Amino acid sequence: MSDAAERSLGGIPLFADLRPAERATLEQQAAFRRYMAGEQIIDRQSDSRDMFFVVRGTVRVVVYSASGREVSFEDIDAGGYFGELAALDSRPRSASVVALTNTVVASISPAVLERMLAEHPKIGLELMRRLTRVIRQATDRIVDLSTLGANNRVYAELLRLAKPNPKDAGRTSVIRPVPIHGDIAARVSTTRETVARVLSDLSKKHLVVKEGASLIIKDIKRLRDMVEHFRID
Repeated sequence: MSDAAERSLGGIPLFADLRPAERATLEQQAAFRRYMAGEQIIDRQSDSRDMFFVVRGTVRVVVYSASGREVSFEDIDAGGYFGELAALDSRPRSASVVALTNTVVASISPAVLERMLAEHPKIGLELMRRLTRVIRQATDRIVDLSTLGANNRVYAELLRLAKPNPKDAGRTSVIRPVPIHGDIAARVSTTRETVARVLSDLSKKHLVVKEGASLIIKDIKRLRDMVEHFRID
């Protein structure tokens, strides 16, 4: 990626309706910074208030327990954004964010964000839709943690990660790339060993199979029924 591209907000869908001149003005008001893989971008409970946009790379939103255990919330790829909560309510950060890959982010101040939302209601509407999705996802996770055992939380996470398989009529789904055991464990509050055991068991039951860089769920309906059965019970 060229230096010019690394200082552009043209790849951020949230700004798709901005005119070129408006986007150029926003780029002048933004601060662009590179982060190496593994480097922390923001720290939970910090007093920073800027909102961030991922220009290149992937970042992860996490919280660490007092014992150092990682709880992972989501991975955000290029085009996505984070930090909007502190920018909107001026309270401390609710989570930490780390770069998963070499990453370029742009940040804008709360004042710039407030002015942009006032001048561009469509951007405000899209931001509200994003926050709505976050609330729904958080609700689902709370329900899973309250009603499902560790094995079934792994099943539920596989369902969340799975996408329709273009090679068939919808019976199977695909997760690409093959998920890392530790990543799943961090999302569903369990151990790597539990995740490995669950995936091994699903493989023996011919419910999942690894094909190259993908994990194929062979019977998505059966896996969904397994999760719903325990939610009902």
